[in-house]
Amino acid sequence: MSDTAVETTGAIASEDARLEALGYKPQLNRVLGLFSNFSVAFTYLSPMVGIYSLFILGAAVGGPAYIWLTIIPVVGMLFVALVFGELASHYPVAGALYQYSKFSVSAGYGWFVGWFYGIALLVTVASVDTGVVPYVADLCHRWFGANWNPAHHSTILFITLVLLAIQTVLNITGTKVMADVAKFGVGVEILGTFGIAIILAIHGFHHGFGFLFTTQGAQHASSNAYGVSFGGSWLAAALVAVLAPVYIFYGFESAGDIAEETKDAGRQIPRSMRLALIWGGIASLVLTGALLLAMPAHDPIKATVAGGGVPFILGQLSSGVQDFLLVLIVFAFFSCGTSVQGAGSRLAFSYGRDGALPASQWISRINGRFRTPVNALLSGAVISLLFVFLVYYSPSKNVHIWFITYPANINALYSLISFGVSGIYLSFLLTVIGAMIARSRGWVPEGTFRLGKWGWTVCIIAALYLGLMLLNVVVPTGLTSGRGLFNYDWITLLVMVIIAVVGAVYFFIARPDRNVAGHVHDPLEPTGAERHG
Repeated sequence: MSDTAVETTGAIASEDARLEALGYKPQLNRVLGLFSNFSVAFTYLSPMVGIYSLFILGAAVGGPAYIWLTIIPVVGMLFVALVFGELASHYPVAGALYQYSKFSVSAGYGWFVGWFYGIALLVTVASVDTGVVPYVADLCHRWFGANWNPAHHSTILFITLVLLAIQTVLNITGTKVMADVAKFGVGVEILGTFGIAIILAIHGFHHGFGFLFTTQGAQHASSNAYGVSFGGSWLAAALVAVLAPVYIFYGFESAGDIAEETKDAGRQIPRSMRLALIWGGIASLVLTGALLLAMPAHDPIKATVAGGGVPFILGQLSSGVQDFLLVLIVFAFFSCGTSVQGAGSRLAFSYGRDGALPASQWISRINGRFRTPVNALLSGAVISLLFVFLVYYSPSKNVHIWFITYPANINALYSLISFGVSGIYLSFLLTVIGAMIARSRGWVPEGTFRLGKWGWTVCIIAALYLGLMLLNVVVPTGLTSGRGLFNYDWITLLVMVIIAVVGAVYFFIARPDRNVAGHVHDPLEPTGAERHG
């Protein structure tokens, strides 16, 4: 046996021993290396999916200078990734945020973190798979002459159902298959970001680099592409425009969701989280910059908005290149949805193993052949599909409910997407606060990756970023404001309250924390997590 093989075998044995020390029998297939783990995290983050979905909103609200706002969530989330990396190294257990919070604070606290995070993941799968529908419809029209209306309910349901079925089958087939899809997805992301930027540059930009430092009057209602007024303050516009990249930079934490399938997890997961953010940030800056510079020379923002956004910019390329790009976009959405579904199923498995859900024993069952949580995958796919049916509710006029107005022509799933962000930020914030509570109780990290003397500083910066940005995401400022383009005034906050109330009702009726409390023993903390469980 080679030295490398011996090293790998030793690392796996060490990780499995740590898992057993935390009270869990190794059941999943530990076959993923650093690149596979990184690929799942990177394709969930997916710069392509985020930019092709949100570019026009960011550019219209903040002008070309919005590109530099990308740095804020990248840097902010790097601090979060450092906190998560230390937790992942100490607790290399499937379920990530739920497990970290459970051990850091208490069984009940962990359950609620997992509740918000899990719902957000299920919503994200539905939103990603429905988000690709226009691109699939366009590709089918180009190749087969099909005239599918991407806004029609039956079209959305059919395409999403097919995608969900394929993603579920691939995820069931095995961890390596999920990783292979993700690794191929990384190649697609490289082509779809750096490749397209190069193609647009070769075709010829319509603006110089200085264009990226202009606002094009986005802060004034008269020159804003959406007619939104920020009172002449670009700072006010930037607070809203930053939400475009904010809605992109998460998903890196999924590296921890597949911890029990990753070799040398305590060392590799923290690296994967940081790498996913760093490369996601670089790719986003490159692609966003290229798209901005390729805008029309005359009245660039308004012309692009009127033309339909990114497809309008790419329409200047040859038909063959557009076809190729459509294939890349479709696969980027597909691999993103596959990775999110895979991460979500590991969370559900982790919940079920702790007895934290109805039918927990069934949900946590592992397939003997594939060693994947098949039932968790199937139940997650069904719930995501149920969310897709929300597209059928799209009122033709504003609906007034007390002081809340539901906007016309916005389907219910689309309005729910913002919870995919606010729910993630809330669960992130609670997890970081949990790490701070653990430190205050005397918790000493024992994983391979440790923050050392910088632990408190990193936690405080991470919590401040998450708290301020969560506030920025949910604050209701009216449907006619720039923020209303993202959170639909009170809708995002209302959805958060509803999900919190539903979770609280179930929690106090079923008391899942009583089962979870039996799974908080950590021999490295005989007076820490055990005492506070």
